[in-house]
Amino acid sequence: MKESGKIHVGSPILEYITQLQKKYANIKEGEVASYIPELSLADSKWFGICMATTDGQVYEVGDTRQKFTIQSISKAFSYGLALEDNGKDYVLSKIGVEPSGDAFNSISLNPQTGCPVNPMINAGAIATTGLIKGKDKNEKKKRLLNMFAKYVGHEVKVDQSVYKSESKTGHRNRAIGHMLRNFEIININPEPVLDLYFQQCSISIDCRDLGMMSATLANSGINPVTNVCAVKQEYVENILSVMGTCGMYDYAGEWVFKIGMPAKSGVAGGLLIVLPGQLGIAVFSPPLDERGNSVRGIKVLNEISSDFNLHLFNAPKVSKSSIRAKYDASQVTSNRLRTDKEVKVLNDFGSSIKLYELQGELKFASAEVVIRDIVNSIESTRYVIIDLRRILEVDEGACKLFSGLLKNMNAVKKHLVFSNTKNAPLLEKYFKDPLKSRNNGMFMVYTDNDLALEWCENKLISTKLARNVNHKLAPVSSFELCKGFSKKELSYFEGILKLKRFKKGNTIVKKGGKADNMYFLAKGNVSVTIRLPNGNSKRLTTFSPGMAFGEMAILEHSVRSADVVADTDVSCYALSVKDFEQLHQYYANLEKILLINIARNLSQKLRKANIEINALC
Repeated sequence: MKESGKIHVGSPILEYITQLQKKYANIKEGEVASYIPELSLADSKWFGICMATTDGQVYEVGDTRQKFTIQSISKAFSYGLALEDNGKDYVLSKIGVEPSGDAFNSISLNPQTGCPVNPMINAGAIATTGLIKGKDKNEKKKRLLNMFAKYVGHEVKVDQSVYKSESKTGHRNRAIGHMLRNFEIININPEPVLDLYFQQCSISIDCRDLGMMSATLANSGINPVTNVCAVKQEYVENILSVMGTCGMYDYAGEWVFKIGMPAKSGVAGGLLIVLPGQLGIAVFSPPLDERGNSVRGIKVLNEISSDFNLHLFNAPKVSKSSIRAKYDASQVTSNRLRTDKEVKVLNDFGSSIKLYELQGELKFASAEVVIRDIVNSIESTRYVIIDLRRILEVDEGACKLFSGLLKNMNAVKKHLVFSNTKNAPLLEKYFKDPLKSRNNGMFMVYTDNDLALEWCENKLISTKLARNVNHKLAPVSSFELCKGFSKKELSYFEGILKLKRFKKGNTIVKKGGKADNMYFLAKGNVSVTIRLPNGNSKRLTTFSPGMAFGEMAILEHSVRSADVVADTDVSCYALSVKDFEQLHQYYANLEKILLINIARNLSQKLRKANIEINALC
């Protein structure tokens, strides 16, 4: 996609939740809550989805800025404030943590102590609000609002219309409050507590706020955008525990079994889940099922959890970062030696080829970090190489994200290439399975980074340099090692060279063999390879016409250290050891220039190696 002259590649994550929003936008199931009259005014078509990561990236679609009241979702967060104010032991003496299996407004009390069984049912939530400290109800309200402001990252207010409607119709909650006073769970007049509870449930937020609240819990209580601590880390696990076991009331067991993440719902249509250490997800849609949970919210979160394997008990082995290293082709190039013109292209435009070395397990959260980095730098990028050599596993959720990235990059003529996929068999299977992917023709895999880099370099160079297909032999004067020869010296040098031809696949130089010639490549390509202990061959470099090889063994009078194999049909000019050694006797200046050029060539290779080592460290 192109906007205002800039190339934009859409995030596959945003595309995914956009498709989900469209998929479920028109379902007619569920009813808007009406037992609080003001809530019945909500539009059943309102529908927003928000994902927020623990480093502050937000993806949102639909009615994410539509205000609604937080309702029962507030219970989890006020519980955190009560823990901070009183400590775990005291709060546990007043409110249990056992799942009730009952509806949100059930009167579930421990028959021995009179304590509410957990803080997520109304009885436990009212008791929780009664534990918030402050000299009077105004100070308690201020502390409560300040706490929510830290979670969402801005000031929050009470929706007065909803508050008055709740207060007017909250007879059951009043009965619960007075019952709690009877058992001395609340040891003060319950009316101010109930009033604060009604206001707490009537706090106005939007779906993006809810996503940020969820991400803050996922980020150990630190708001990932503002870096403000909303709740002490030591209490986050307690909040998430009661959300996981009690947050969905009489649907809690099935929820954990199917979706497997701590969650909390509200009767205004809000629903959030927390994937600790990774992300938070929020959905807003007012129509509720018979249990009081958002119909669309349940469907969306069930699909997200399934598609991306986000179940809490399928936890990834998270490394510090999924990106081990990142560099470009102006820093690290392939082992193919280039002409001066090609080197200049790579120096000037090589930054448009980016290589990501990944590590650990690639699941939704770790893949999202990589894809976001790629998308954010796409304007200056033409080619992306994903190196999976150090990856332990790639799950199907990550495959879906990379599939979306591949499609989006291809749409704007950008290229995504994978290398070292041996440890990621599911990735290749996913892309090559016609039932799961339409990106088969775009999926490119190389066995190592060197070959992937060379392909990207060739593509880049071909766009920057006009390539004339020339089947003639490169003249001796065009060789880098012959620069500076006089006409007389060049004529002599041409006279002592012998033209040799090799078929594709022929070994021109054999490791361990006698060094009897150095070669000037006049046509075709050759590669220098070594044999690895596992029996595989490793390319060290590739030469193109105008380059020379085999000079080191002649200079050192040693045996060959590697094989040189013809990649194509090849023509070479051979300079024998005997003729090389006679240069000093007949053309000392020619010998001097040749040695200087060889030294300069080696110096350039060493400089290139130093730059690459620095980039890789």
